[in-house]
Amino acid sequence: MKDSIKVFSGNGNPHLARAICDYLDLPLGQVTISRFSNENIFIQIEENVRERDVFVVQPLCSPVSENLIELLLMLDSLRHASARRITAVIPYFSYARSDKKDMPRISIAGRLVADLLQSAGADRALTMSLHSDQVMGFFRIPIDQLNPIRIFCDYFRELGLEDTVALATDAGSARRAGAYAIRLNLPLAFIDKRRVSDEEVHARAVVGDVSGKTVIIFDDEICRGTSLLEAVKTVHDMEVREVRAAATHGVFANDALERIEALDPLKQVIVTDTVPRQPTKEGSKIRTLSVAGLFGEAIKRIHTGESVSGLFE
Repeated sequence: MKDSIKVFSGNGNPHLARAICDYLDLPLGQVTISRFSNENIFIQIEENVRERDVFVVQPLCSPVSENLIELLLMLDSLRHASARRITAVIPYFSYARSDKKDMPRISIAGRLVADLLQSAGADRALTMSLHSDQVMGFFRIPIDQLNPIRIFCDYFRELGLEDTVALATDAGSARRAGAYAIRLNLPLAFIDKRRVSDEEVHARAVVGDVSGKTVIIFDDEICRGTSLLEAVKTVHDMEVREVRAAATHGVFANDALERIEALDPLKQVIVTDTVPRQPTKEGSKIRTLSVAGLFGEAIKRIHTGESVSGLFE
């Protein structure tokens, strides 16, 4: 496999890319990424990829636009270098939140970015926990979506699940939280909320019994943390015993980390390393679990033609 497969990384999350390569027992591919004086990005692949099966690891995290352009240019460089097959590995596909035309005169950016990836040279894509599953239909190339359910469930089983309930932050995310509830054999509750703006959410009621129980809030990502903080405050008023949270993508934009650390009812937040973060201070509520092994196994299966969905059976 070492001679037929290559893994490259942009500047989005090189730590995750190196961890994936460690799992695969492969060296990380050599690439030069620099800027011209006019701020144009320059990409040069520094090794032979002719007729190789190539994977490019690059989440669309901050700075999103630069990481997207880096990814597109790397795909284009690999195509012109005669790679046999190119897979865009996008651990965090941020444009999945732009999946519909719910306001006048806006772009459905998720579809646009999917088209750009194919035009740049991607033959297939691999991602994790899309904000909306329908985004998979935007791709005209094969796409596999991973999830961290097994990783999160193993973690929470070790903590103990007596008198625990899984909680979705709204009705729309009940299906996602329900998958955890089924795997952990927990009851499911959700919050009836109304989003007023990107920074303001109003919770109206909790559907389900959470009083006196340990609550685990499940979501796909934490950006500003508005939904999470409102959910914690809502269930805290119902005299729950303990509150924890788990989300695949820990974006933590602006002052989200400070707000989470200051929220006493929230005991812990579990995220994965799809999005890079600075090391947290000792005693932080944030715990990061790695998905490098999961991506590494998926890459191996794509390369050998095995089932990726078999990872979750």
